[in-house]
Amino acid sequence: MKGFIEFIRERGVVGLAVGFILGGAVSKVVAALVTDIINPLINIALGSGEGFRSAALHIGPAEILYGDMISVFIDFIVIALVVYFGVKILHLDRLDKKEP
Repeated sequence: MKGFIEFIRERGVVGLAVGFILGGAVSKVVAALVTDIINPLINIALGSGEGFRSAALHIGPAEILYGDMISVFIDFIVIALVVYFGVKILHLDRLDKKEP
């Protein structure tokens, strides 16, 4: 048991767990932001009455759902920006740099 506790302390497992939990929470917030605010604004700009996620290209019997892919891409961009600016604002990028 002592070795396990030392492993958790030395390897920063608690910090990793906290980061994982916060990452899941940020992901939910961003998904809600994109679904409830950004996508309706895009619908208004495109003049579409139906949901943006249901946008599709029909080629014969095939249906290519590009609207859902664009929504997921917007999710990714917003999450990437939140992480980037969060790291910059909290100066976490300086923690990894080794001092001479």
